[in-house]
Amino acid sequence: MSGQTVFGAGDAVQWRCLPFHAMGADTLYRLLRLRSEVFVVEQNCVFLDLDGLDTQCLHVLGEVVDAQGVVQLHASTRLVPPGLGFAEASIGRVVTAPAARGGGIGHALMAESVRLLEQIWGPQPIRIGAQAHLERFYNRHGFVSDDKPYVEDGIPHLEMIRR
Repeated sequence: MSGQTVFGAGDAVQWRCLPFHAMGADTLYRLLRLRSEVFVVEQNCVFLDLDGLDTQCLHVLGEVVDAQGVVQLHASTRLVPPGLGFAEASIGRVVTAPAARGGGIGHALMAESVRLLEQIWGPQPIRIGAQAHLERFYNRHGFVSDDKPYVEDGIPHLEMIRR
């Protein structure tokens, strides 16, 4: 599954949704590198990103081909089937490349992720574990806190649901 979004700078983001086993080595490397760059280095959080769930999930990839013809991963999420992370389907590992931020790619990523999740598994509630400081960002996509705050890897989080 794929699509395209064009942002103000003229960069066309190609959206792909792939199961783990369909990702080639280069794609998987770009994904894990971006997640490490943001979740471990930028957020200064030592945690085990490779939690054993990736192989059972779908991965939304927002890619741009640069002027040299090299594919750059600008954004990604992990679509988690119902019953794996939560009772409901979930969107996790939401990440945007630092250089790609500020032009709306995060909102496009969430909209595309919700659309794909509902296309694949049907319309249903979606539960997320969101970093608390991003509550308003997720509110814009229909998620509301269910008042179950918790701390994960030293970062305050909220469980949020989109009904």
